[in-house]
Amino acid sequence: MKGYYIAFWKKIPIFRLLIPLISGVIIQHYYPIHLPALLISLILCLPGICIYPFLNIALKIRWQFIWGLSISLLFTVVGAFLIFSKTFHNSTKAISNEEYLPVFAIIKEPCTEKNKSYKTEASIVAKFSHAQWKPATENILIYFKKEATRPPVTYGSRLVIHKPLQKILNSGNPGAFNYQEYCSFQGIYHQAFLSSSDYRILPGRESFFLKECLLNLRSNVLRVLKTYISGKNELSVAEALLIGYRDDLEKDLVQAYSNTGVVHIIAISGLHLGMIYGLLILIFSPFTQKRWCIILKPILVLLVIWGFTFLAGAAPSILRSAVMFSFIILGETLSKKTSIYNNLALSAFTIILFNPYSIWDVGFQLSYAAVLSISLFSTYIRNWFYFQNKLLLHIWNLVAVTLSAQILTIPIVVYHFHQFPTLFLFTNIIVVPLSALILYAELLLLALSWLPAVAVFIGQITNQLIYWMNQLINSANQLPISVWPSLHISMGQCILLYLFIVSIAWWLIQKKNVAFIASLVCMCLFLSIRTYQFVQSNLQQKIVVYNVPQHPAIDVMDGRKYYFIGDEILQEDGFLRNFHLQPSRILHRTTPFDVAKSVKQGLVIANGNKKMVIINQQADAYTNFPSFTADAIILSQNPTCRFAQLAKAYNCSQFVADASNPLWKIEKWKKEAEQLHLRFHSVPEQGAFIMDCKQPSATD
Repeated sequence: MKGYYIAFWKKIPIFRLLIPLISGVIIQHYYPIHLPALLISLILCLPGICIYPFLNIALKIRWQFIWGLSISLLFTVVGAFLIFSKTFHNSTKAISNEEYLPVFAIIKEPCTEKNKSYKTEASIVAKFSHAQWKPATENILIYFKKEATRPPVTYGSRLVIHKPLQKILNSGNPGAFNYQEYCSFQGIYHQAFLSSSDYRILPGRESFFLKECLLNLRSNVLRVLKTYISGKNELSVAEALLIGYRDDLEKDLVQAYSNTGVVHIIAISGLHLGMIYGLLILIFSPFTQKRWCIILKPILVLLVIWGFTFLAGAAPSILRSAVMFSFIILGETLSKKTSIYNNLALSAFTIILFNPYSIWDVGFQLSYAAVLSISLFSTYIRNWFYFQNKLLLHIWNLVAVTLSAQILTIPIVVYHFHQFPTLFLFTNIIVVPLSALILYAELLLLALSWLPAVAVFIGQITNQLIYWMNQLINSANQLPISVWPSLHISMGQCILLYLFIVSIAWWLIQKKNVAFIASLVCMCLFLSIRTYQFVQSNLQQKIVVYNVPQHPAIDVMDGRKYYFIGDEILQEDGFLRNFHLQPSRILHRTTPFDVAKSVKQGLVIANGNKKMVIINQQADAYTNFPSFTADAIILSQNPTCRFAQLAKAYNCSQFVADASNPLWKIEKWKKEAEQLHLRFHSVPEQGAFIMDCKQPSATD
């Protein structure tokens, strides 16, 4: 058995190199190593690599571990260099916070319509500094204000922007998505909110011919779909399923797909390439014994896969899948004995070399976890049952693949999305084959769109199929058991879950007692950490002032219950609530009070041993509570007040301005607070304000 594992390990050399490469990337990102230390590490590993090949066989066997250690160190250093080079490039070429006006930018993407603006991405190529234009390199996000007409910019438009750029900041809400880090991984650090007077369009355009062709192709595809698919929701799903265009999708529909475990259907990914690959294999199956097929098949399959990838806009998720499939196809073509694990590792290795930040991309994690999980476990699960009936056998094979894909993706899903779709098996069994049929119908619609009568017929069928799929998803989402919500695990717990899965799988397959003991240890540690976190949650007392643009929002937390004070729209709008407030409530493991236990008297919030006063438009800032002692004063909804008068009216040294106030007003208050030597917290700039209200214990 030991020899088997050694032989298997030797068959996956790329996987053995991938581990130190990823380790180097992660280490350099979280614990930056300076360039001299990286160079010293590189020098240390070179002698072992250079000398080892010239040793005789006896010495090679004796010093084999030195060779392996040197190779591992080399690729760890390579991974660290990848992050170092990205960081160095961004820090030297990016626009600093002081270098605002003006900048010369080129539009990189067509504008997409939002509720109050048009959004696009642009590349800054020059900045005006010291009376001359100097080269600059940075991507920025641009939001054009909705005015009488749509902004006259397209891909390749050249702009001179006169308005100061704003640094991209996190909301700072507890447990919220780290948007600043997400943008920084793409080299984006600033954004601009522009009206028609804030920029000037220069004559001429700068564009790449291939990208222009791709954008025109996408526009033509969208035009065909809009012509022949009538339903609004049906059209939006058709656009997302075929080319990954999600701008028309309603948020509630996306949430329904997510809750039922089939969001991968409308997120263009490896599943769609797998469907097309399966169709191509079916087409070539009668000719597998032909010599021409052996040569032509991989070429045509690669051309179709990459053609579909570019048709879908070459988004990172589908590019990643295309690279993965390309290595798998090439590996199968060059050698029938190639290892799927080696091909997976090679594709991941290539992607990380081009973009080391891909490691933190949730799509990257889920894609490789799903494919690896299917490769490892699908055969064992498939062998649980055998059906002579072909239909039942196909259904069971689909069940086996669905179950196996979940094994290694569950920890990632729970860690990132804080929920688990309990109906994933039922929905995937029906929706995956149905979505494949819809995808093939859409491709047929595109191919025959030049025949209007035929295209209308195919469009009607496609529209009806998508309608049935949406109805199924919405019906499943209405069930109270459709999703297990509000799950929160830490990174350490996520790692323990993976160790448990590996150990229990090892025990089930190899019947090793040590594996069973390891699984018990991992699960006990996981439950112990979780129990401790629940105990801490039961003892917590906090007041959280959230960063929700243009809305006041406060949670008063007492143990595992919270009481909300703020704009009622945040309770009614599912997207705003789930995006801004729900992550914090999941992090703190709180649910709403049936009856408010926190004291709310007028505009005073009391919790534990702390008191806050809310000053808003309805409050008389100076006479309501004369000489009142407060731990913090919250300025909300643009009240009219001066800090000098507030300081006299209240015995308080901490002031908080929430995100419902205009930024210019917050800046004014901030300056007044500095003059009076008062502490001031700007929620839009510094993120959510959190006050711990827990009563001090006797041991404190």
